[in-house]
Amino acid sequence: MSVILDVKGLEASYGPTNVLHGLDFSLEEGGVTTILGANGAGKTTTLRAISGMVERKGVINVGGKELSTLRPADITRQGIAHVPEGRGTFVRMSTEDNLRLGAYTRKDKNEIEADIERVYSYFPILKQRRDQQAGTLSGGEAQMLAVGRALMLRPKLLLLDEPSFGLAPLIVQELFEILKRINVEDGVSMLLVEQNAALALDLADHAYLLETGNIVISGTSDSILENETVRRSYLGY
Repeated sequence: MSVILDVKGLEASYGPTNVLHGLDFSLEEGGVTTILGANGAGKTTTLRAISGMVERKGVINVGGKELSTLRPADITRQGIAHVPEGRGTFVRMSTEDNLRLGAYTRKDKNEIEADIERVYSYFPILKQRRDQQAGTLSGGEAQMLAVGRALMLRPKLLLLDEPSFGLAPLIVQELFEILKRINVEDGVSMLLVEQNAALALDLADHAYLLETGNIVISGTSDSILENETVRRSYLGY
């Protein structure tokens, strides 16, 4: 299987504060990789660096194209969709208009309509809320909308930042089952940042553990689950 994301020597900073210190990691095409770590470890910054949202150095290669010098809008056009923590929906717009906004770089109008229906097949509740203002959706519905809007880009790589944050356990379970379907049925590669390590490792096939901006452990999800440090610190047993 080919590598869709290859990162070498990734550094990132906020002004004078360095957050990432030379990360090396990769993601196989069609795979799901998760980045684990405590708050402040640099997980969200890693996704922001890939998306061009923070100052960064290093090599970020996606599908054979170097992205580290591109602007965020140009990175999006390369098929990289970012679902940020906090969802980031446009609260005064309707659910369906939010979805259409996700396809703003596309010109294939007929296929856009088909993709809206495909999103509705994954998230039937959004079809029921299609004319409702996004700001009136529940937390779970808003998160589903954020993922659905990202899918409207037809991404080859989906960056997910804490998709379970603030959601009820049953909604989280439903959402992660849908993410698995999207990965398997549509072949969308995913890089997942998730505080719930057990949930993340269940979805992912590979994992990296970050501590203070450095990768300290990496391996398959199964091997990470067997790691005593990870089990005690992040899984609670």
